[in-house]
Amino acid sequence: MPANLFGEFEQVNTWIFDLDNTLYPPTNALFAQIDAKMGEFISDKLDMSLEEAKGLQKHYYRTYGTTLRGLMTEHAMDPHAFLDHVHDIDHSVLTPDAMLAESLAALPGRKFIFTNGSRRHAEDVSDRLGISHVFEDMFDIVAAEFTPKPDARPYQLFLTATGTEPKASAMFEDLARNLQVPHKLGMRTILVTGGEDRSARANWENDGADAPHIDHRTDNLGAFLAEVLSVKRQE
Repeated sequence: MPANLFGEFEQVNTWIFDLDNTLYPPTNALFAQIDAKMGEFISDKLDMSLEEAKGLQKHYYRTYGTTLRGLMTEHAMDPHAFLDHVHDIDHSVLTPDAMLAESLAALPGRKFIFTNGSRRHAEDVSDRLGISHVFEDMFDIVAAEFTPKPDARPYQLFLTATGTEPKASAMFEDLARNLQVPHKLGMRTILVTGGEDRSARANWENDGADAPHIDHRTDNLGAFLAEVLSVKRQE
């Protein structure tokens, strides 16, 4: 990323991070566990095969923003039972990320996690990564009243709950569609790609990487933040 672009972060005092496949790379396959648990949950609750459940899961995810929202809308599913089940996973596949922890701690201002998952999951992930101490708070799907990104409502709820000024904020996400509203609000937007190989994702999940609402792209969050800090220190 050209160094002159980093002047765009000069006025940023609030740093907002998605959780899954953003604060950790998809290569560690943590989210694959969640994906499998969602299929199990749907198969059991709706009495269908795992193959049918997987198809329904992906349909709801794309249509409603999260599988959970689809299950709530179409089947009046208990969201807490769903979240408890799908986040009961082995977080030990994550290891502390010293570069990320150092860079996050050095960022000037407030830091938040803003996730379509649960607070419990966000706490488990950030604890394993060794970054829990840097965040002022975590805004989860329950705080968003179970309305997920990319719907505009959770962003407004987040801004109200945290007192965040969009034009002094930067948001980091692994899905381009979840950065459309932040961009409209005036935030700096950063797409975290997690590396060149995105073949495990559905084609639509890779859409929008070069869209105008994406200000920056990186395949390494820790390195990107370290470079931002390096430039800021030279100003």
